Amino acid sequence: MNKREPRAPSQRQLRVGEEVRHVLARLLERGVLRDPVLAGVSVTVTEVRLSPDLRNATVFVMPLGGIEVEAVVQALGRAAAFLRRQVAGTVALRNVPALTFIADPSFDQAGHIEALLRNPRVARDLISEAGPEGDGEEEPNRNEV
Repeated sequence: MNKREPRAPSQRQLRVGEEVRHVLARLLERGVLRDPVLAGVSVTVTEVRLSPDLRNATVFVMPLGGIEVEAVVQALGRAAAFLRRQVAGTVALRNVPALTFIADPSFDQAGHIEALLRNPRVARDLISEAGPEGDGEEEPNRNEV
């Protein structure tokens, strides 16, 4: 294995990341942050990825509707120290990870894929691959009673 290839996260990284995600989601749901940018904004914590030593956590977030993504990410970055202290009081860890917030790119990727699938050229190719009868399912006989 090449040293530059990323390794799959360990079970501990996944478990702790999920626990941190739940804590952050509860905190954001309760509205404990007083930043005016976050007032009335529902933020989804989609994933938390931890470094192998569990000292750094990348928190993927997306505001509901994708509105003012950069402003929300910056506001969460300003509140990172407070949120880290809240996580420390809830999750039993020797070292509480430093939190870095970034916008979740998977929503953009899903939108891009959906746009590609709606492209008439791609739709035509998908129909031709299914065959002349469509998706292979038989159509019911409309003359039967």
